[in-house]
Amino acid sequence: QVHIVESGGGLVQPGGSLRLSCSASGSGFSISGMGWYRQAPGKHREWVTSLAYGRTTYADSVKGRFTISKDNAMGTVTVYLDMNSLKPEDTAVYYCDMGGSWGQGIQVTVSS
Repeated sequence: QVHIVESGGGLVQPGGSLRLSCSASGSGFSISGMGWYRQAPGKHREWVTSLAYGRTTYADSVKGRFTISKDNAMGTVTVYLDMNSLKPEDTAVYYCDMGGSWGQGIQVTVSS
């Protein structure tokens, strides 16, 4: 069973930065791919970025501003989302996908 915890959201002004974290722990799990999705109010959940087998891909809307990375330590896999030059349209609930297991979602609000 995998236990996933997201952290790092909040309120930021346009042009600001935030880092989201998603940690997965448990016994007997293996994660080959991970990613981030987001869902804005009144919209469908959309894919943001993925990291699999050392390769990263990004949605056009975040390319050049967001960076996905990961860390493995002591049986815990953590994926990060560094978000820079944030725009009001980045406001959404962000979800991490750890090989098919989802985080609880975390709110990111970009507003002045």
